[in-house]
Amino acid sequence: MSKITGSQAIIKCLQEEGVDLVFGYPGGAVIELYDELCKSPIRHILVRHEQGAVHAADGFARATGKVGVAILTSGPGATNGVTAIATAYCDSIPLVVLTGQVPRALIGNDAFQEVDIVGITRPCTKHNYLVNNPDDLVPVLREAFYIASSGRPGPVLVDLPKDVIGSLLTYPTQKKPIKMRTYQPNLNPHAGQVEKACRAMLKAKKPVLYIGGGVILSGANQELTTLARRLNIPVTMTLMGLGGFPGTDPLSLGMLGMHGSYAANMSVAKSDLLIAVGSRFDDRVTGRLDAFAPHAKIIHVDIDPTSISKNVEVDIPIVADCRLAVSAMNAWLDKCPDYNADEVAALHQPWVEQVKEWDAKHPLAYAEEGEIIKPQYVIQTLHKLTGGDAIITTEVGQNQMWAAQFYKFNHPRRLLTSGGLGTMGYGLPAAIGAQMAFPEATVIDVAGDGSIQMNIQELATARECGAPVKVAILNNNYLGMVRQWQELFYNRHYASTVMEVTPDFVALAQAYGAVGLRAKTKAEVEPVIKEALATKNLVIMDFAISREEGVFPMVPAGKATTEMLLV
Repeated sequence: MSKITGSQAIIKCLQEEGVDLVFGYPGGAVIELYDELCKSPIRHILVRHEQGAVHAADGFARATGKVGVAILTSGPGATNGVTAIATAYCDSIPLVVLTGQVPRALIGNDAFQEVDIVGITRPCTKHNYLVNNPDDLVPVLREAFYIASSGRPGPVLVDLPKDVIGSLLTYPTQKKPIKMRTYQPNLNPHAGQVEKACRAMLKAKKPVLYIGGGVILSGANQELTTLARRLNIPVTMTLMGLGGFPGTDPLSLGMLGMHGSYAANMSVAKSDLLIAVGSRFDDRVTGRLDAFAPHAKIIHVDIDPTSISKNVEVDIPIVADCRLAVSAMNAWLDKCPDYNADEVAALHQPWVEQVKEWDAKHPLAYAEEGEIIKPQYVIQTLHKLTGGDAIITTEVGQNQMWAAQFYKFNHPRRLLTSGGLGTMGYGLPAAIGAQMAFPEATVIDVAGDGSIQMNIQELATARECGAPVKVAILNNNYLGMVRQWQELFYNRHYASTVMEVTPDFVALAQAYGAVGLRAKTKAEVEPVIKEALATKNLVIMDFAISREEGVFPMVPAGKATTEMLLV
């Protein structure tokens, strides 16, 4: 068989894996790969910073469910991507990141633009590789895609020495099923554990479904919605789980935890059965551990066995793919002679009514102040004018929490946000990735004036690739979330959170060839959003919001989730 170069093999392997879009930034170590890439049908999006490349690939992956791909050069190119790789790792997002490396003979010699990126990223990748043998190149790439997308997904990094990219090799055309002795994720639930869980749900008087990002990653949303409705069980979601159950459904409690709804936090605290599906009992959800769901028996469904009883001891563990596990629960109920839908619904109805009382007592709300723009109103107006069907990305901070609270997500993969790592600068490049995946969709980045500046250079990327993203900046001239903590717990000592110098975002938009719009009063909010949505160009909307508006409810650090600050 004729031999091909490593770079040709990489392109062929990417096509074999169904990749038609990659994000990256070229450099000397990957120049040969880029030479082949431009000859292929794979579209490459040139970003303005390597962090943006990986965030964009991440946004593409979250929006589509496919593996996102980024290409970075060696040295600073690779290290610039580390924050974004860690972002994907914390949220279990499937990525394959290809990094250039100096030639094998120079590794360890402190060569120009040499870093040990395999060592650097070992703690924040699901797995990583340094390809030392050209014959291993294609098998490693195939394995990387398999690892990234199977089991609990995550980013995989493949480090490519320059001479390996340029070497000749024989392409292994026969693609064999990938079997790894040390990596065998369990997908199917244990029938006995499923039965235990179902019987517990039938007996419970105060059950709550607590769902996380695993529901969305596994595509379990329809099965879970069926389960909740047939058993008449209220559902609360983590930040990563929003959209896994319809946000406008009467059984939806919205988000729980530090900035969760009063009804959600009270329901978990008073429940007698907590059914956790695809969630990991993160500290932002649990608050003080000894006070979290103190009266509840706990069922935990997760594909990652290391997550089971990691933070909270559970009574009925089910290690399995969330969709398969919830499907098995529905199938068991279909065949169970003891299951009567009307009786179960009636058993749970007093609990549902109690939950409604809590929600009516302390709904998610805010105080109007004349024509001052409240950020919650901006989010509500975005929801109204998009019909709740937009893909929403966020930066991190108050803007993120307001979006989570006041935009009701009825479908999965509509909220793309950095949950576990809380990465400022995520939203804009992620929005570009989502927009490239779905060119006809409305994609809105909800941002703060602080976080948008972390990767604002990607406006050029959006313009160049024709991504008509809409950026909604909730501008309060503060690093808002830290300022809120300083207000509440540090006697308003606003240390390094006041941002007196910020760009004129309207002029900045125009400088990038985008459309800039500004609203200074409440009456201007809706017209600005309507104009933005009607514009087929990239748009920045600058909303001058109430400067010291806070995100509430709020559970202070170290407190139980029932100890909420409500105003």
